[in-house]
Amino acid sequence: MIELVRKDQRMTQGQLGEALRLSQSAVSRLEKRGPGAYSTDVLTAVAAHLGIPPALLGLAGAGGGVQAEDGSDVKRRNFLGGAAAAVAAPTLSLLPDGDSRSGQAAALRLSTSAYRRLDGMTPSRDLTEAVHGHMRLIRTISSTAGAADRARLAAVGSEAASLAGWLAWDMGDNGSARAWYGSAIKAAQAAADPLLAAYQMGSLAQFEAHAGNGIQALNLAQRARRALGEECPPVADAWLSSVEALGYAASGDRRSTDKALAASRGRAQTLPEELPPWPWVFAFGPAKVAACRVTCGAWLGISDWVAEGDVEALTTGHAKQRALLVLDIAAGHLAGGRVEAAFALAGRSLDTALQYRSGRIVERARDVRRSLTSVSPPKIVREFDERLHGVYL
Repeated sequence: MIELVRKDQRMTQGQLGEALRLSQSAVSRLEKRGPGAYSTDVLTAVAAHLGIPPALLGLAGAGGGVQAEDGSDVKRRNFLGGAAAAVAAPTLSLLPDGDSRSGQAAALRLSTSAYRRLDGMTPSRDLTEAVHGHMRLIRTISSTAGAADRARLAAVGSEAASLAGWLAWDMGDNGSARAWYGSAIKAAQAAADPLLAAYQMGSLAQFEAHAGNGIQALNLAQRARRALGEECPPVADAWLSSVEALGYAASGDRRSTDKALAASRGRAQTLPEELPPWPWVFAFGPAKVAACRVTCGAWLGISDWVAEGDVEALTTGHAKQRALLVLDIAAGHLAGGRVEAAFALAGRSLDTALQYRSGRIVERARDVRRSLTSVSPPKIVREFDERLHGVYL
């Protein structure tokens, strides 16, 4: 929350630290600490300086009914909706007077970004209702907008629909995920924004590759490139190459997978470290390519690819993404005959799946288990089976 509001106000970590008499590294630790303990004095100062409602930083005495870690009695959905709204609020103050429609679009877009970031620390089932409410608000505002504002609001709706697709995918509802991604593509085309349309096509391509539909994934990736034409930003080129690698891997084409990964890695190494252009919310770099290579290696049964990339790959993404990578690494261990190591890792991922109630992680865990066909599995596998059979999300 602090990081998102700070960036929205065009403030560096050093500038925030100077205002609060903290070092830049202290601000960085504050933003990256995750579920660790925080100094309430520091949080109070940050909330006051950035204009964040104190309850959204977990400070007592600010109402909202928010309690801590186990999530019991949290008024969770109200909290999530309020969090996104609070992050969006500073954008309005940056807009010129009288530009209310632009202000609405900016606030809605920033709310979507907040929800996307919350996805990394929140079960999708808890976030879905708030995101669907956000979608309804976008539709309501769009229905009364003039022609000049509809394109801007269509772009906002495209982002929100893509997020709804991602959440459905995480919950294992692939039919709804496809429908939402399709809506995201149509809205991006209505917005006449080639970069956004390409991003949404690439997102659907990524989904289809993970669903095992390699040819469809490659066709979508090519559509995305055609939408961009010669105006293809380096980050889009690098990212689409990684998506193509997934498509080739899903199709069983090792040579083309390796070529696409090499192209993605080469482009990613030249990308600047600054924030990527919208609609990318998270940076794309060599670590993401390494993670993609791990996944491709798991799908193709190339244990060397998995073993070479696991250390770097595990440093990327949030907990749910890391759990999926761990399962890919487990699949690589199985391909190399290391059953005990594979299911030790798979058990860790299952813990994350249960914590975040992620159907996608559970299904990937089942895929890994099905790949072992031994008639007399070792004890660690039998224990994994017992846990997996009891999972109902």
